[in-house]
Amino acid sequence: MPDGKLFGQPAIRIDGRAKVTGRARYPSDEVVANPAWAFLVTSAIARGRIRGFDLQEARAVPGLLDILTHDNVGGEAEKPQPMSGGSTTPTLESDQICHDGQIIGIVVAESFEAAREAAHKVRVDYEVQQASASFDSPGAEEEVREAGEHKDYQVGDAEAAFAAAEVTIDARYGTPTQHHNAIELFTTTCEWRDGKLTVYEPSQFVYGLRGSLAKQLRMEPGDIHVVSRFVGGAFGSKGGITARTAWIAIAARRLNRPVKLVPTRDQGFTIATYRAETRHHIQLGATPDGKLTSFRHEGWEVTSRPSQYNVSGTETTARIYACPNILTKVNLVHADRNTPGFMRAPPDTPYMFPLESAMDELAAALNMDPIELRRINDTQTDPATGKPYSSRCLMRCYDEGAARFGWQRRDARPGTMRDGEWLVGWGCATAAYPANIGPAAARVTLSPEGRARVQIAAHDIGTGAYTVVAITAADRLGLELGQVVVEMGDTDLPAAGLAAGSSHTAGISHAVAKACEGIRARLAEAAVLSNDGPMAGLDPASLVLSAGMLRGPAGQSEEIQKALGRAASGVLEVYAENLPKGVPPDAMGKIYQGQMAMSRGHGREDAITYAFGAQFVEVRVHARTREVRVPRAVGAFASGTIVNPLTAHSQYMGGMIWGIGAALHEATEIDPREARYVNDNIAEYLIPVNSDVRSIEVIMVPEEDSQVNPLGIKGIGEVGIVGMNAAIANAVWHATGRRVRELPIRMEHLL
Repeated sequence: MPDGKLFGQPAIRIDGRAKVTGRARYPSDEVVANPAWAFLVTSAIARGRIRGFDLQEARAVPGLLDILTHDNVGGEAEKPQPMSGGSTTPTLESDQICHDGQIIGIVVAESFEAAREAAHKVRVDYEVQQASASFDSPGAEEEVREAGEHKDYQVGDAEAAFAAAEVTIDARYGTPTQHHNAIELFTTTCEWRDGKLTVYEPSQFVYGLRGSLAKQLRMEPGDIHVVSRFVGGAFGSKGGITARTAWIAIAARRLNRPVKLVPTRDQGFTIATYRAETRHHIQLGATPDGKLTSFRHEGWEVTSRPSQYNVSGTETTARIYACPNILTKVNLVHADRNTPGFMRAPPDTPYMFPLESAMDELAAALNMDPIELRRINDTQTDPATGKPYSSRCLMRCYDEGAARFGWQRRDARPGTMRDGEWLVGWGCATAAYPANIGPAAARVTLSPEGRARVQIAAHDIGTGAYTVVAITAADRLGLELGQVVVEMGDTDLPAAGLAAGSSHTAGISHAVAKACEGIRARLAEAAVLSNDGPMAGLDPASLVLSAGMLRGPAGQSEEIQKALGRAASGVLEVYAENLPKGVPPDAMGKIYQGQMAMSRGHGREDAITYAFGAQFVEVRVHARTREVRVPRAVGAFASGTIVNPLTAHSQYMGGMIWGIGAALHEATEIDPREARYVNDNIAEYLIPVNSDVRSIEVIMVPEEDSQVNPLGIKGIGEVGIVGMNAAIANAVWHATGRRVRELPIRMEHLL
């Protein structure tokens, strides 16, 4: 645990004023001289090839500068390499069309309006082939996912145990396609100077963007500079490179002037990643007293034709509850779609929905309280591998959440709780997400004025990372928060890993703390070697920085500025790298090369590391119209050391609200004949609004875990969404007696 006083104390975001006043520079806000403007031409078919272009009308638009197609630039860039799943669909590399909305041309003009007009006048002659939209579509190809990045489990004999079980649940579930729809669009600005490229683009991994782009353009990574100081929403969609970046860089090189791209909202549905739809088959076997004897979970996920991308959430579902017989399996279905990718709690949001729904069904079959069923099957040991959990406070979360929610007043019989014309239902579900951590480096500089500057190529995707870094440095250096300046989101700074997988706070905090410890050690060593100071002759390890002073064990002290004068003639600068337990020795080098490296919560040799929570919701279903409302929700979460409770509360709450949307609103509809997204806009893509979110309560259950990492930090960005969809579905069943196993739940499903 940290030695200082700032960890766990609520702190207002240090970048908050810049954001609300407009001073925060998002990538498309970065100023470049005399930019040209790009507009994307995207395919109107989902499968086929391009016979040719008619560009005559487009070239006649005043202000038109250039048009890029596979005919004139196709060989100038390689396809981007995704972070996971092998290959992906093409763009301008060839005449092949692999999905609707694929980038097939880029128009560049003196103004955005001129580029847009010219793009709309590009005529394309297609050779159309029949496209496959999704599951069950003619031509869709199913394959069993082979062993790779994710793992399936076979423990005992799940099929025999299920056949012999006295109580069983055998059910199928489904979750839809969902798109991120972040406030900030997928923008890119590229500028060349003396053969070197600067890219301004929202990114969750600037070093990864640089490394991937270098491979595409056949350049040295050191000749590319990526800047992404702020990101206006991401949660997976801006984690890996997309095809647009290389083509905008090529457009800028052809014109020898900066080029700026701001795609439209609907283009964001097809030029970036999304959450793939899934199907699930769950089988649970249990004894009459509720103990699980068999667990089988088979999943299916849609991906693009060339991709092997999958999230395989069975890695989580296999280890949530004690069970001696486990069997998991994941299948891929290839269709004519753009390649999916990470989206908030990528495996756990869709895969925990069927498990937690099935557990609720099992509780009903046993006539048992759903919380009691989970208590009976709680475990401190991972049933899939036999490894111990570093900490697991799941039942504490259930106990505190149930007490706050008033669960003891629940009438277990479905359809019995009413308030006038509204049927009232209460549901609960488990939240879980692995406690991941990545390597990171940081540079900390202490000035003679007693101020610190922290430099790290970390990323603020709206989660409060600037403030977390400042808290860590101030805590370790004994400074006030206002005495710390933080610089992030730039490949000129020391490398940090991907801001995803709920790993970023843990990763960057440890790197910053290590650099600050280097400063403390240098100050302490100089102080104890001095002949005239109060610390002379003391053990340097016994000295601490606190409240602007260097302090000894017996009350000795001197101002940090004076201590700095002993250690350095000016500023004192320390660079440090942190390699977490469970990552290979070359992991830091991989980060600098732009490769993803992370110690995953279910991949360590000595322990399983997870954050846990319990979701409670009340739903109200109108007895006649079947309108569904969620008047209140309570979430209780145990996630180790909480660095900043203020932003942590926002993260948990945001996840819970997104979980409401995942249960009741969000679904990207696709035309099954044309494999084309239908509601590809913010007006028809439904998300929760104020009237859908009445009361959200967050309980942060105290938890200390020295085994997960030295600071005891577990990620919190994703655990808040997990289980909420199942809790709502369970509450809908409790209100109406109708079990809905396909999301989202709409009133037509309850009529």
